[in-house]
Amino acid sequence: MSIVKPNKLGVISGPGTEAFTSLVLKHLRKLYTIRYKKLSSALSKRHEMDEAEILKFVTLIEDLNNKRIPHQKTTNTYQAPNLEIPVRYTKFANGEVKAELLQSVRGLRVFIIYDLSVQYPVHIFGPDEPEILSINDHLMFLYNTINAVNVAGAESVQLVLPTYPYSRQHKKSGREALTASWFGHVCEFMDVDRIITLDIHSREIENSFHTLRLENLHASYQILLQLKKLVRFDDPDLTVVSPDTGAILRNKFYAESLHKPLALLYKERDYSKISRNANNTNIKVIKLLGEVEGKIVFMADDMIGTGGTLLTAMREIQKCGARKIICAISLPFFNKNSIEVFDEAYKSGVFYRIIGTNAVYHDQTLLSKEWYIHTDVSDLFARIISRLHHGRSLSPLLDNRKFIQNLINVNNDKKGS
Repeated sequence: MSIVKPNKLGVISGPGTEAFTSLVLKHLRKLYTIRYKKLSSALSKRHEMDEAEILKFVTLIEDLNNKRIPHQKTTNTYQAPNLEIPVRYTKFANGEVKAELLQSVRGLRVFIIYDLSVQYPVHIFGPDEPEILSINDHLMFLYNTINAVNVAGAESVQLVLPTYPYSRQHKKSGREALTASWFGHVCEFMDVDRIITLDIHSREIENSFHTLRLENLHASYQILLQLKKLVRFDDPDLTVVSPDTGAILRNKFYAESLHKPLALLYKERDYSKISRNANNTNIKVIKLLGEVEGKIVFMADDMIGTGGTLLTAMREIQKCGARKIICAISLPFFNKNSIEVFDEAYKSGVFYRIIGTNAVYHDQTLLSKEWYIHTDVSDLFARIISRLHHGRSLSPLLDNRKFIQNLINVNNDKKGS
């Protein structure tokens, strides 16, 4: 397998995921360009060859492995591979959908990148105007794409799903479906090898799979890159607060990494009521275990839906005397009118900033807000795709504590100098 040009690698974008996929492809091209330059330099010294000769030799090997007979003249510079597989997505008048591959995928290891949570109008073939698709519409497009890739003779199919669908339906207390595991079983039935996702709501979901492998990435390093622009990591007033018991492990990770105290908000809920929106939740009693008076509070959670739970937590922390509140959210859905609700809360001084990733697509309606900070995780997904394709270890990316510690040490050294 070529480490320079992965001729058996193909990437497909789901409808509405074009922007994120283009960033992943951009990072992949950059990775292979950097890798080639390092390899070329090393081979030039090792074999006492001119780098131009090495490029000709590499191009010859690539041409021999190419499925098509090349006709263009060779170039004097390295050309990063084009990995994108074009697909035409169609929605018919009766609601049925279709995915049609516009390029051969026979023998390829195909990665389908699909943000199933897109809430914005999507351009697809069929309707005259872009339309908003439900998550179930997106799922049918995904299933059609998987089947099309398999039927077309791909070697394997792997899903890159920044947001795992139905992840909050991972346990049951009555006569209800376990849809989170059911989705994985469907993917297994369709011969999907692996799902790559970001900060899955519960790792219990993975326990229900038989052959499917789940790679759960973490946005902690990318989030801390943004946090260090807002606060000093060596500030004695910086403290970490878990917004609820479900987020305790995530916030414990940040507290241990930053060497800061950890506090907890304990909530009692009335489950006879349903949380409808950010201003109407089922939280009955909330108590703070820890000290936040006069502190800069950092909180982390996996997702924002309507945001009611997070706003309740921030208001309680504010009442307890916190000086500044910064939140980090891996999957910022901001459903319904939650952006407007958070905008009002910010103007009222409830919080200072919210750091969110581009694993969930948003336009300028959110990105232009003063209180929202956007961090890019596409490079993380690009590196995982490359490592998987070339059979390299994923440990450095799945366990990023070493990178985070280096980041904190560098930050503290700069502040001290």
